[in-house]
Amino acid sequence: MKLSRRSFLKAAAAMGASLAWVGPARASRVKWFERRDLYPQGVASGDPDAHSVILWTRRPFDQGSRQLLTVEVAEDEAFHQVIAHAQAPVSSAADWTTRVLIGGLKPAQTYWYRFTDADGNGSRIGRTITAPLPNDPRAVNFAFVSCQDINEGKLNASRRMIFEDERAPAAEQLGFVLHLGDFIYEVVQYPDEVKTRYDRTIFEIARISDGHKVGNFHIPLTIDGYRAIYKAYLTDPDLQDARARWPFVAIWDNHEFSWQGWQSILKAGSFERPGQSIKVAANQAWFEYLPARVASPGGLLERFDPPAVKDIPVTEFDSNGLGVEPNNLTAINSLKVYRALRYGRNLDLIITDQRSYRSADPFSDPSLDKLGEEFPGMFPEPEMQALDGGRSFNGGHPPAYIRFNDAQVPNPQRNAPPQTILGAEQKAWFKDKLKHSTAVWKIWGNSQGALDYRADPQNLPAGLTKESWPANTYAAASGGDYGTAWTERAEIYHLVRDAKITGFGIVSGDRHSFWAGYATAELPPGKFEPVGLSFVGGSLVSPGAMESYEHRMKKDNPLRPLFLANKDAGAKPEWTFNMLLKHGVRSCFEYARSFDLQRARALSNPDLAPHLEFVDMGGHGYAKVCLSANEMRTEFVCIPRPITRSESADGGPIRYRVVHTAPLWTSGARPQLKATVLEGDVGLAI
Repeated sequence: MKLSRRSFLKAAAAMGASLAWVGPARASRVKWFERRDLYPQGVASGDPDAHSVILWTRRPFDQGSRQLLTVEVAEDEAFHQVIAHAQAPVSSAADWTTRVLIGGLKPAQTYWYRFTDADGNGSRIGRTITAPLPNDPRAVNFAFVSCQDINEGKLNASRRMIFEDERAPAAEQLGFVLHLGDFIYEVVQYPDEVKTRYDRTIFEIARISDGHKVGNFHIPLTIDGYRAIYKAYLTDPDLQDARARWPFVAIWDNHEFSWQGWQSILKAGSFERPGQSIKVAANQAWFEYLPARVASPGGLLERFDPPAVKDIPVTEFDSNGLGVEPNNLTAINSLKVYRALRYGRNLDLIITDQRSYRSADPFSDPSLDKLGEEFPGMFPEPEMQALDGGRSFNGGHPPAYIRFNDAQVPNPQRNAPPQTILGAEQKAWFKDKLKHSTAVWKIWGNSQGALDYRADPQNLPAGLTKESWPANTYAAASGGDYGTAWTERAEIYHLVRDAKITGFGIVSGDRHSFWAGYATAELPPGKFEPVGLSFVGGSLVSPGAMESYEHRMKKDNPLRPLFLANKDAGAKPEWTFNMLLKHGVRSCFEYARSFDLQRARALSNPDLAPHLEFVDMGGHGYAKVCLSANEMRTEFVCIPRPITRSESADGGPIRYRVVHTAPLWTSGARPQLKATVLEGDVGLAI
């Protein structure tokens, strides 16, 4: 026990956390009375393992720069069986946040915790759950969520998740929540400047006094701006309740730093600048507000020690696209958040960072905008693959030009390295973790969707558009995530295949839509060879593609049937975009003409999307996963568009509930996924 305690002490120090150690149970001796107003961001726990968990709160003080709280951990909600008790320092240097590592806990156990100041003013009571031991055979249950822009909506999905979990049998309750990014949105709108976007009310979030404005969006440039946004988000009652009920495991996506930024380069629309100091500030705020098993920069116990960096243009890159400017390297390495967590025999959760090490976007060169202007969001798949592959494409012989029919522009990626989202160092770590995993299920927690996002405009009726689509050519219908990172994705999937890894699955966010299907390096006319399962969860709040099309696509656009179909003049349009991605152009036009679903599906293009079992481009909500020794079960819980906060305890109605089940496959066999609608209407999503 002494050695174990010593190792926990070192681990706590590395994470910038104080340590509380379990002892004999006794009744609480703290004079605690709840004052939630003095703990305005609530409480939280994060990254549990079988014997420890990190606890968090924020208690601001008007006097002094450092104060001490008391943290208690109990086996019962009444705190008659307190098993850990320790001091928890808070300081103005850490924006009055604290992190405490509780060591010596029992595996797969529920605990309650609370914080109290010297005057007895107490936080709300939080609940947390430790992970099972690595050889524990019981099923693992977790939810994955993402994209909670509460500037434009409300967290009804979080309330629904709490409501259902409280009423579920103990064996089916969630053990943790995996948050796959966009915990905050750094692009903040002010309701006195813009009252609505689409059909959404703009809610007051935060004011950023030292930021920059791009269009209607204010973006932070310092630690004070990022802190202001986190503090505002964490006053949301439904987010507070969720963090108080479950431990969270979190990874960032883009909006925790910069909308279109990469490495330490800040980009938002037309605004782009070196952002090394801004990246460090974003990392610091994330560290302060999200308890995670990540190393504290500088090794300071009570606060993040931001490295000194200068905002210098990043102009030189190594052979993998990593900017070698020293301040860039210091900024992106100021906080490494990729990590792996084990939950019993059935789950190795491998979490990666898709933003800090990625190479430049290969699809963003302005010259490409001149090609295929009539086709919204679509570009010929072979040309996109050439851009992704860079100088390595076609065995090191990339095309000199990118073409669309008779038009062409010089290939902007001809001399660039292949696109990487993970970066070389993280990718080597990820592949090693994947190869050596001993769990039944190896789940990649990845903020970026990994399923191909494609259409078949080669089947458009002749003469519909002024410009024809290239014959026999599929379209990539979006770019920027793993759906168009063919080179790197194939490298990972081929490892899974060649190492004979079974139980490989991906859970993702960011797309603001629900997807379920297979992980495959190629689609027809290439070799369709699924090596695992792949899922994307709908956004908790943030607007999706269908919301944009509903408000922005003109009714006389000849391609409108590919995205929207109006059965009656006054009725809400149906989302044929789902049908486009799953079944193709011919099905969309038939459905928009006849509204006969059977006839439309009869025209489905079998080579378009054999990798897809389900896609809903307008879905909001969350996903639940149950992993057992012989099955992966993924349930999508979709709610109506969360424009206003529901007044009901359950968070409001459900649009649909659909479950995707797949038995564990043997080495060399293909995974088999089955979708079953349990409740509601999935529309054109299947």
